[in-house]
Amino acid sequence: MAGFNTAVTGLKAASTDLDVIGNNIANSSTVGFKTSRTEFGDIYATAVVGAGSSNVAGSGVTVSDIAQDFQAGTIEFTNNNLDLAINGSGFFQLDDGQGGTTFTRAGAFQLDKDGFIVSKSGKFLQGYGLDDQGNRLPIGNLAVSQKESPPKATEDIDLSFNIDSREDPTTLTFPYDKDTPASFTYSTTVRTFDSLGNEHTIKYNMVERRPTKDVYSVTTASTAVRISGVTVDPTDGFSAAEIASIEAADSRIDGATLSYSGGVMSFEIKAKYSDYGDVVIEDVSGTPTDITPAPTERDANEVRLYDLAVPSAAQSPATIDVSGVSIVVTDSMSELDMANTIQAREQEILDRNPAIESVSVIDAGSGNYQISIRFKAEQGNINPTSYPISITPTGYTGMSLNSTVDGDNGFQGMYRLYAYLNGTELLDIGKVEDPGEPGAPAGNTEVGPILLEFNPSSGLLRGINDVTFTSGATAPSITVSGADPANNATTITLDLTGTTQFASASIVKSSTQDGYTKGDLIGVSFSETGEMVASFSNGQNQDLGVVAIATFENQSGLQPSGDTEWTATLTSGDAIVNPPGTGLNGTLRSAALEQSNVDLSAELVALIEAQRNFQANSKTIETQNTVTQAILQI
Repeated sequence: MAGFNTAVTGLKAASTDLDVIGNNIANSSTVGFKTSRTEFGDIYATAVVGAGSSNVAGSGVTVSDIAQDFQAGTIEFTNNNLDLAINGSGFFQLDDGQGGTTFTRAGAFQLDKDGFIVSKSGKFLQGYGLDDQGNRLPIGNLAVSQKESPPKATEDIDLSFNIDSREDPTTLTFPYDKDTPASFTYSTTVRTFDSLGNEHTIKYNMVERRPTKDVYSVTTASTAVRISGVTVDPTDGFSAAEIASIEAADSRIDGATLSYSGGVMSFEIKAKYSDYGDVVIEDVSGTPTDITPAPTERDANEVRLYDLAVPSAAQSPATIDVSGVSIVVTDSMSELDMANTIQAREQEILDRNPAIESVSVIDAGSGNYQISIRFKAEQGNINPTSYPISITPTGYTGMSLNSTVDGDNGFQGMYRLYAYLNGTELLDIGKVEDPGEPGAPAGNTEVGPILLEFNPSSGLLRGINDVTFTSGATAPSITVSGADPANNATTITLDLTGTTQFASASIVKSSTQDGYTKGDLIGVSFSETGEMVASFSNGQNQDLGVVAIATFENQSGLQPSGDTEWTATLTSGDAIVNPPGTGLNGTLRSAALEQSNVDLSAELVALIEAQRNFQANSKTIETQNTVTQAILQI
């Protein structure tokens, strides 16, 4: 009877269903496992004659397919960076080293003894290597090839700071000494590394320029001298062209005067930047030992000195107007009386003229006295017509200008910047050799300070080493030489952009440098887009490769091959390999594993259904047997 065969096919199908469900339940904790389901098809006997008749009982059931469900499982995070999960579609590609390629969603990887990333079954994870420029190489075995990071010498320093503008440069001790904090305004230190990875420091000392000027006075019988490399001959007069040549040759000089009488020449040079470097003065033979004047220092204030004259009886009383303050003098006064009378009105003069610092009496000897009007240093060189002295009656010259010492406010916002390797060795940071030094090629640099210039109105940096730029703009770089004891050819580029001089505490606003010491491998991690990044103990990271993700036109056509792996078939098509996150590829999660997608609740219900089907088919055989026995008993 056909019923026996039909029931047997039902038993076989139900038994297969139980096997599939049992396998799902057994792998409910298997990383990367994909659940399967049993798909059935009915069996009908066909014949040429009578085909298509509806009066066909059928021949049973067959298992038409065991289909896999590639729905993603839950991603759970771990403490191992080599545990990988794909958040989305795709498979990891594995190579067994013998030409076999499989695909998996189980990302529990580890390093083998040679540094290759392998699966639990020992197969190599595939990915793109990277060349020195970061370009992708052909797909191959991913490996942690870098076990250490070589040292790198510091080549770039970005440093910005604020110097408190409220600091008073007149309180600095003189001369400057790197080991005397009271002699400099502000100091900060930056860590650096040499070519061998040794750590060093560069200490930067900033010294605000005091309101002074350096003045040179020389007397020589020579008919010509050389000043900062420029030869001048006083016998034909000290021309404006010669002054311009000296100022052009040496940016530190802002003026010169000269006199020549009886074969003896005397001259005075006023240097812009005190304590920055001596102006080179030599005779025409080029031997500076003949005349080596040391600069003397004077205040940068403008000072006007006035002679006094007592009015005659015909002129008395007379009025002297000192910049808006009227003072009456008479013929009964002496010059000392006049001087004291004017000096007694000092406070009124100061109140009406904020630019004036003081009014004082000078004893010129022989009963003669003078009035000295001293202006504030920050006022600089004042227009001769400013702050006039007027006298009545007309023709009376009771207070006449004797001499003027020009003012200079060029000290405002000016700092000398020194750099020291490890706090001791003075470095070359671009100071141009003093013009006129014997044997010094033009444009060469030497160890010593350079100049920083701030806009006194805005507090923004506007000049470095005599190179000016728009306040607040990107500052020209400073080249630091000699800061790498292991390699003298190494230079450091120092960027001070953002440095300011505001009325707030002196602080470092930002400080970065690009050097580092040797580092050892401490770990490997992966980015969402698949980059494998090695981390080293020196704080550096290096991309070692990119994980490859494979997708298929028909992933349902993949053939299970064990160890939670699949192989490609004609039905699935060839693998399409790309980095994670490109196209429809899922992104990568490091320190995470995709769990099995088995739903235990659904599987247990299905188990009951499969058991019921098996029992029902068994009952069919039992019934058929009873019928057969009844027939045999007829």
